[in-house]
Formats: sequence, C-alpha cells, structure tokens
Amino acid sequence: MEDEKRAEGIEETPETEETVEEQAEVQEETAAEEKKGGMMPDWLKKLRVKEYDAAKDAKESPRAASEEADAESEAGEEEKLQQALKEKEDQYLRLQAEYANFRRRTTKEKEELAAVVTQNILTDMLPLLDNFDRAMIAESADLDAFKKGIEMIYGQFQDVLKKNGLELIQTEGATFDPNFHQAVMRVENPEMEDDQIAQELQKGYIVKGRVIRPSMVQVVANS
Repeated sequence: MEDEKRAEGIEETPETEETVEEQAEVQEETAAEEKKGGMMPDWLKKLRVKEYDAAKDAKESPRAASEEADAESEAGEEEKLQQALKEKEDQYLRLQAEYANFRRRTTKEKEELAAVVTQNILTDMLPLLDNFDRAMIAESADLDAFKKGIEMIYGQFQDVLKKNGLELIQTEGATFDPNFHQAVMRVENPEMEDDQIAQELQKGYIVKGRVIRPSMVQVVANS
C-alpha cells in the first residue's frame, strides 16, 4: 500500500507541476499576443473585466458613501433651516397680532380717558352755567351788584380751569422766551433792556407743563 501511495504521489507531482507550467505558458502567450496586438482569450477577457469592475467598485465605493453622507448632511441642514424659518415666521405673526391688539387697546384707553376728562371739566363748569343763567334773568338796576356777580362768576371760572391744570404764562417783567412767548411787535424803550417784554397783547396758557397757546407780546429792541 505504501508503495502504491508513493507511486501515486510521484505521479501527482508531475501533473501539478505540468498544470502550473501550462498556466505560465498561457500567461506568456497572452502577454505576447497583447504585445503583438493579437486577440485576447475569452476567459482572460472575463477575468480582466471582473478585476476592472472590482477595482472600480472599490475605488468608487468610498466616494459614493461620502457623496451620500454629504447629501444627507445637506438635507438635514436644509430641514433645520426650514424649521428655523417657520419658527421665525410664527414669531413674527404673533408679534404682529400682539402689536395690533396693543394699538386697539391703547386707542380705546385714550378715547375713554379723553371722555372722562371732558366729562369732569364740563361737570365742574355746570355751576358757572347756572350762575350765568341767574345773572341773565335777574332784574336789577344796580350795575355795581351786577358787576360784582360777574366778577364772582369769573373767579369761579378761573378756579375750574386751574383745577384742571390750566396755568397762566407770566409776562410782566419777563424776558422774551420763544418757548412761551410770540413776539408780534418790536418797540424802543430806553427805560427797558433789549428782549424784555414791553406789553402783553394776549394771554398765553400752559396745561400741565405744555404750552397750549403762547403769550402774544411786544418786545423791546433799542439797538
């Protein structure tokens, strides 16, 4: 048995060496044919195609994966931007609605306040109206008494105006101030300094620090 196995081993070795030699010869022939421009065997063509495709896939696979990752990243970034834009639009719409409500509320409050102020002023002036009615229907030949009644009504009227914030702009002995006075005439007066108010032609008034009508005055201008 051992002799047979040894014989078989001796026989198998030449076959293996012969196969390797045949493959080497085929490769040499193929290379020679390629150099000469000859035709390439089909089995070698298929082998070369498979090797080329494998190399191509191995080369393009990382690039494709990178491009796919970049596309996914860009898609995710775009989605984030769209979400942020939508949130900003919602915020803008809310602010716009709140501002519109604020304007309506403020306008309504101003109208209500103006109505209350007007009502209070007219309520304070009703006693004056009553006194004027009494003065008009009174039958009296005493002019002094009538004048005294009118003076009392005038005093009441001033009190009502002061109560509601009206103040008289002082001009006597004052220097001209364009914020409170309106100069309609310039006069020479050696006894007075330049820009001093010589005479008040019409009274001016302030309501709670705001000029509602400046005093109309004459101003000294000696030079």
